[in-house]
Amino acid sequence: MNTFYSISTPPEIHNLPDAQLFFWPEIIPEATCQQLYSELLSTLPWQQDHITIYGKTLPIPRLQIWMGDADANYQYSGLELSPHPWNPTIQSIKQQIEYVCGRNFNSVLINLYRNGQDSNGWHSDDEPELGESPVIASFSLGATRRFRLRHKYRKDLTPYTFDLMSGSLLVMAGSTQKYWQHCLTKTAKLVKPRINLTFRKTFKGC
Repeated sequence: MNTFYSISTPPEIHNLPDAQLFFWPEIIPEATCQQLYSELLSTLPWQQDHITIYGKTLPIPRLQIWMGDADANYQYSGLELSPHPWNPTIQSIKQQIEYVCGRNFNSVLINLYRNGQDSNGWHSDDEPELGESPVIASFSLGATRRFRLRHKYRKDLTPYTFDLMSGSLLVMAGSTQKYWQHCLTKTAKLVKPRINLTFRKTFKGC
């Protein structure tokens, strides 16, 4: 599947204090975005998982799938995820994201935000199995949604905002997960569904 643009234009580099962010507003043609979005929306085995926060078990406000190599187990907020085998389309996207990033990934968390009330609260992807300085590559399809970051300790820093469009790629690297939290905010606007694929690498024995 030769769908991605030849990456001749360098990414936007956002050097925040204690963070490294690389952003490509568009790495895939619009027509291909629509094809991929429609295929993944209709064929992936979406599931409603539950997480535990402050002792309460609640349904997460989105649908998701954890996919990856056979040993790429993952857990967060009391939720233990065993990977679905690689879907051929997702694996092809992974290979091309790896080419763009110059990094290898062995897993991906795929989220489906069905409407403006589906969201992802403030958090860091800093689980032990992701290692010391995880690289998270976030690829978007479907509706544009607002993505925000805030420093964990420096209240003098204004939260940072991206509007993640269909076909965009945001890579969070360096010490971003150690010092920053991020979220996908709710919106009262009428928005169509969005699919987000966050590629990562897990390590056994962490």
